[in-house]
Amino acid sequence: MQHLGKIRSFALELAAGPAQGGYRGGELLSGQVVLELRAPLRVRALQVCARGLATAHWLESRSVGMNTVYSDYSAYEPYLRARCQLLRDNGEVTVLQAGKHEFPFTFQLPETLATSFEGRHGNVRYWVKAKLHRPWSVVKKAKREFTVIEPIDINTPALLAPQAGVKEKLARAWYCNRGQVSVSAKIDRKGYTPGEVIPIFAEIDNCSTRTIVPKAAIIQTQTFIARGAKKQKKSVVASIAGDSIAAGKREVWHGRALKIPPVGPSILQCRIIRVEYALKVCVDIPGTSKLLLELPLVIGTIPLHPFGSRTSSVSSQYSVNLDWLRMVIPEEPEAPPEYSSVVSSEESAQNLSAPCEDELSTGLGGPFFAYIQEFRYRPPPLYSEVDPNPTSDGIRPRCMTC
Repeated sequence: MQHLGKIRSFALELAAGPAQGGYRGGELLSGQVVLELRAPLRVRALQVCARGLATAHWLESRSVGMNTVYSDYSAYEPYLRARCQLLRDNGEVTVLQAGKHEFPFTFQLPETLATSFEGRHGNVRYWVKAKLHRPWSVVKKAKREFTVIEPIDINTPALLAPQAGVKEKLARAWYCNRGQVSVSAKIDRKGYTPGEVIPIFAEIDNCSTRTIVPKAAIIQTQTFIARGAKKQKKSVVASIAGDSIAAGKREVWHGRALKIPPVGPSILQCRIIRVEYALKVCVDIPGTSKLLLELPLVIGTIPLHPFGSRTSSVSSQYSVNLDWLRMVIPEEPEAPPEYSSVVSSEESAQNLSAPCEDELSTGLGGPFFAYIQEFRYRPPPLYSEVDPNPTSDGIRPRCMTC
């Protein structure tokens, strides 16, 4: 049996992914196996495998008489399974000399992957494992995990659409009606990225006889699915609280800011694990249950484009309109640019020249085309701030028919 002391180190090294923070579906996963030896080593085979797997698992207990019965719920969803033979096992032994040996490898990632995730009842993990086979020795292994982040672009019409809702509730105490509490809330869009601030527009009407307190929070819901059953875990990732609203009063939120902390993106395409977000506006009513209004959110990875993205949010439209109202009309009109600065003399002469017969045969025919070609680059009249044909005050224009 070969002595393990011959191997100084056996490790996996992965190249940095093209995307910041991880890999994406369809990209190349590159790396190398680094084997450093103190003495010559006999090797039978060296292989590398890449794996990606989503796992959901939990236990549920129930009492049957005097006993407790546990039900196991497990589900698996494979995403990546590939193998690469760096030293193929062909029945012969390869002798590696002392020193450092590097064996590069490359894997093509599938187009569809799920974002890496770690939860209480499940996870989505990706890893690369190397196995070194030697005669009459245990298999030497090295493992390296890597992160996959599937892109979610919030610059889509569905995620740029505003979200709004209205809820109302009767405040009751000992079967007595204490009045009605209503809340209406709106956010600019459905899609956001971590680090952004969500401006919340809301109106809370307190028509009851009790003092109420409005709150807002971002809720993360993890859903695990196995054998037709579901297991959910909800957690608050960020929250704010408003001022107390006395009986018969109203409070208005003009864009109350709620910042999104560093959280993982939404996972919506996995069959057994889902990670969803929602903005909940909650009103605490003493003596009765809470009034809850939920607006869906999607946490993406590609932020909002500063230019070129069109949003349908009402607040954005109002800001554009106000900018137009604040514009000042100049006292003196600005002269238009000279024709020579827009169209060169060569281009003007070329376009004013009559087309040849070949061009007419391949292009639009008829006198209408000739008319367009003739007046396409005809220069505009000269601009002057002084009217060349002023009308004198008190002089009646002469009738051309007299």
